[in-house]
Amino acid sequence: MALIRAFATVGGYTAISRVLGFARDVLIAGTLGAGPLADAFFVAFKFPNLFRRLFAEGAFNAAFVPLFAGRLEAEGQEPARRFAQEALSFLLFWLLLLTAAAMAAMPWLMPVIAPGFVGNAEQFDLAVELTRICFPYLLFMGLVALFSGLLNSMQRFAAAAAAPIVLNLCFVLALLFVVPHAERPAHALSWAVAVAGMLQFALLLLAVRRAGMSLRLPVPRLTPGVRRLLKLMGPGLLSSGAMQINLLIGTMIATLQVGAVSWLYYADRVYQLPLGLIGIAIGVVLLPDLARKLRGGAPEAALHSLNRALELALFLTLPAAVALAVIPGPIITVLFERGAFDLADAENTALALTAFALGLPAFVLVKILQPAFFAREDTVTPLRFALVSVAVNIVLSLALFFLIGFLGIALATTISSWVNSGLLAWRLRRDGHLALDEGARRRLPRALLASAVMGLAVWGASIALEPWLTGPEVVRFPALAALVAAGLAIYALLALATRAVELAELRGLLRRRGARPR
Repeated sequence: MALIRAFATVGGYTAISRVLGFARDVLIAGTLGAGPLADAFFVAFKFPNLFRRLFAEGAFNAAFVPLFAGRLEAEGQEPARRFAQEALSFLLFWLLLLTAAAMAAMPWLMPVIAPGFVGNAEQFDLAVELTRICFPYLLFMGLVALFSGLLNSMQRFAAAAAAPIVLNLCFVLALLFVVPHAERPAHALSWAVAVAGMLQFALLLLAVRRAGMSLRLPVPRLTPGVRRLLKLMGPGLLSSGAMQINLLIGTMIATLQVGAVSWLYYADRVYQLPLGLIGIAIGVVLLPDLARKLRGGAPEAALHSLNRALELALFLTLPAAVALAVIPGPIITVLFERGAFDLADAENTALALTAFALGLPAFVLVKILQPAFFAREDTVTPLRFALVSVAVNIVLSLALFFLIGFLGIALATTISSWVNSGLLAWRLRRDGHLALDEGARRRLPRALLASAVMGLAVWGASIALEPWLTGPEVVRFPALAALVAAGLAIYALLALATRAVELAELRGLLRRRGARPR
């Protein structure tokens, strides 16, 4: 199936990026720990990263891909190229203005995004300075988002999927060779962010030229295509970025508790691995696929793609969610507990990871269900549901934070995402755009059963391996690797035994792997 092969391409590069991301975070944890310095850097990195996910990869991607893919399918390459050039010039103009304005206004923005820093002048000034260094990253990533949408619409997924590897490589190289000799390590990491943005832009620019879609830069104008793009982007700004807004709200509240920003950050990094490998990767592939099929007058084929995407996503997500929920302690201890990151930090991060793990299926479902709206050029309906989700998150975050501290923020994020995914599924089903076929209805309950049994087995194995999981560094990682490998093997055997997956289908997929997306 082309969808699965494309997902394998995106997921493969994403896996490399996330492994490097783990190496990055392990090094950051050992260098900065979870104190005021780490909190200041994570706020500085999260702020432009939030704008990137909301504006560039979120709203812009949700609006641009259906329009570009639709023109490519219906009108051909040259009309699609002209539209991409118009979008590029307009996007660049406004990104330059936004970047300059945000950097100039950072002392006034910081009390909003990090109110807990206001009482600490040194930490506040540091966060302002670090954010100004990081913020040009948004400019380059906005352009990367356009190039990525263009390439994905042409079913060339590799370069866009590989781009995040550059960011993590820059981090790892800086942490290994620059930070140990730097008087201000957080500043060195912030400069690594800015350099990574430039390098990712260069990589995607080269890929676009190799794809035969070189773009000129005309004078920015409000053409009909750009007006349509902006009309779709407005609602998409919130609808595709509800989770990021929820995380920002959580970060704002977490600054009121020392160390909480860092605990939530490290927990976020762990569950982002399956979210990126599964939800984001499938969503990236699914959006242009649905857009082209709907524009080509094949709604049944689009529904089939959505079914297969949901089935594949949940088949892979359920065991990951169960594993993260039942063994968060060993995962966090092995990955992060060293240097400035002590036992108390590991215990608090593990609590946050458990809460996030309960929401992992919902996080993935949002990434799969929203493209079914965006492909139909409907960004308003997901916006309404996103606003409900954000409202739920704000109320619960404030209420639970003052009851149980940072853990309440993670729980609020999880609950609000379940609300969002439930509303999306309800509306698609009501409109006749979502109906699980017989295969999905048969396999998904079996995948859930296999995941539950696997979770019990992994929990028992973690108890048996505890002396090694908490022992010297030299045995910790092999013990965790053995635990993860055992969980994967058990789930695979259970999935085959319960027929949650058919061996014949796997063989058929392997036989068709020759035509890989480039």
